[in-house]
Amino acid sequence: MAGFTMKGGLIEFTETFPIPIPNVIIFQYNPETMTHAWTPATTGGAPAPGQAASNPLAISGQPTESFAFTLAMDSNDTIADGNAVVAGIAELSGVYSRLAALEMLLFPTAAPGSGLIGSISSALGLGGSSSPSPTQQVPAAQIPTVLFVWGPGRIVPVRVSGLSITEKLYDSDLLNPTHVEAQITLKVLTPDELKYVDGPLGSLANTASSYMQTLREALALANLANAVTSLVGMLPV
Repeated sequence: MAGFTMKGGLIEFTETFPIPIPNVIIFQYNPETMTHAWTPATTGGAPAPGQAASNPLAISGQPTESFAFTLAMDSNDTIADGNAVVAGIAELSGVYSRLAALEMLLFPTAAPGSGLIGSISSALGLGGSSSPSPTQQVPAAQIPTVLFVWGPGRIVPVRVSGLSITEKLYDSDLLNPTHVEAQITLKVLTPDELKYVDGPLGSLANTASSYMQTLREALALANLANAVTSLVGMLPV
């Protein structure tokens, strides 16, 4: 399609009644640059006194991966786009709604089945047994798990590990922020961390993680063709 630009975004599934719905945060503008960082897994380290020497190259776990970028948001462009509902919200509150959606990704949410939704389900007999066990633990709250989508070649489960907002312009009526830059840091969840992701996003997050690892291995294998050609030119014979 002429003039079509694929945009990145963040997807969170929010527990709603009767079914969960996705909270999709589409980037108004794609960031111009992005930092993609890897931290190697730690090695075993030096052995304790009296213990046999361990393999110094052995590691525990997998490397950790993160993304960092800056998002620009502008309510004037939103108003000019022509969507009556979205433009109306932007006229009343500037970019507050976009900021609020990002900020909520840092707040813990109750585990599935707890809170108001769980209470309604129990009252309607949708949660199984009507007599809860007296030893049942209170569900722990968790930081939301989010899918970071950057085209079909990068769909990864993440959690927002950093958010810094710089408000640059305001309207003259209510001092609503109208132009903002948000610095976002995302930590990619490891397979061990994904074991604790439940709810509607659990299976989707694990599928995305497996998909990305399979794609990474396939692309690395495809690079062998370049490696063979380069190696021939480097050899002295």
